[in-house]
Amino acid sequence: MSEKHAVILLSGGLDSATVLAIAREQGYRCHALSMSYGQRHAAELAAAERVASALGAEAHKVIHIELDAFGGSALTDKAIDVPESLQTGIPVTYVPARNTVFLSLALGWAEVLDAHDIFIGVNAVDYSGYPDCRPQFIEAFEGLANLATKAGVEGKPFRIHTPLIELTKAEIIRQGTALGVDYGLTVSCYQADTSGKACGVCDSCRLRAKGFAEAGFSDPTPYQTKG
Repeated sequence: MSEKHAVILLSGGLDSATVLAIAREQGYRCHALSMSYGQRHAAELAAAERVASALGAEAHKVIHIELDAFGGSALTDKAIDVPESLQTGIPVTYVPARNTVFLSLALGWAEVLDAHDIFIGVNAVDYSGYPDCRPQFIEAFEGLANLATKAGVEGKPFRIHTPLIELTKAEIIRQGTALGVDYGLTVSCYQADTSGKACGVCDSCRLRAKGFAEAGFSDPTPYQTKG
């Protein structure tokens, strides 16, 4: 039987770490791909490196792109404050076209590797309202992948795996814990400090804390000390 290879988009956060563990459990040789895209902090990239090592990724690449050259998001433009209260609609932490760009780069690496599976930790239940986390987007991108690549045209289709898309944050945490994920290695905060300590008040922090509480597990997240 031929070995299965997959590209895993790995941000260093809770969801992507769980996805890497799921792909490994399913027997894939995992090639982790992280993006340095001009985000507010580099702590999540250090977290991605820790997670890739702990979960036995075959390789871990970090690609440098400059989405901060466009701005338009609180995550890539320091002139826009990260909200510290619950938002309605699509929040200012949405990064324009981010998942489209990330999946396109993952697709390129997958084709070179002769891997036909790409994993991404998007979620349509406990998420922050991002349009590129919806099932419709994933389905459309998978169709694009199979139209726009040599492999797809030659009958070797790609599949975009979204194992978390219908899970609550608590369900994600329970599944990852069962697979041996150490969530203390991960960073989810939108404005973590240089050591990876979380602010505790952004949307991502709130969802993470709520997930651990509902899952019945202690939260291993280190938080910043407020003066």
